[in-house]
Amino acid sequence: MTEHQRMARDDLEPDKHGPAGAARWAAYLDWVRQDVADTVLALPEEERRTTRLPSGWTPIELLSHVLHMEQRWFVWGFLGEPVAEPWGDWDVDEPWDPEVEGRWVVADDVRAEDLAARLAAIGERTSAILRELPLDTRASPGGRFAADPPTLEWICFHVLAEYARHAGQLDVAVEITGLAPGRDG
Repeated sequence: MTEHQRMARDDLEPDKHGPAGAARWAAYLDWVRQDVADTVLALPEEERRTTRLPSGWTPIELLSHVLHMEQRWFVWGFLGEPVAEPWGDWDVDEPWDPEVEGRWVVADDVRAEDLAARLAAIGERTSAILRELPLDTRASPGGRFAADPPTLEWICFHVLAEYARHAGQLDVAVEITGLAPGRDG
């Protein structure tokens, strides 16, 4: 990578001297969630729905996926609340089944702006959970977890790791379009 392709550190990243614990988790989740949404929304409409990768996903499908993913982990998984269409980002009912070939989908009439707004609302819910409950609280049995529910901190780490993977994938997909330079951490 040449020097002119490198990007400066993202000034929106949470402060390295900021609060520890749940407040830090919330800040990092807010940061990466917003980065993914902003990256998709910055693309022209046609590019949001165009795949440039062998796996076949589009940026708007990735936006839908992270929305559903965060909701699955914090609302359905941690709180144990029912969620309409927890796998609504997939074209199959059981995407975890290795015998089933599923993929992410977004209906043609769904707008990226609407998905970003729903993602922000889920993010507000996640932040409220992190303000109200200790990180060592176990997820409610039921919902997503029938047995051996993980702690809130484990869920935070898992979701942040999933966001990080998808943000990197999105950066590559956008770089391939030629519309934005890649990021260098």
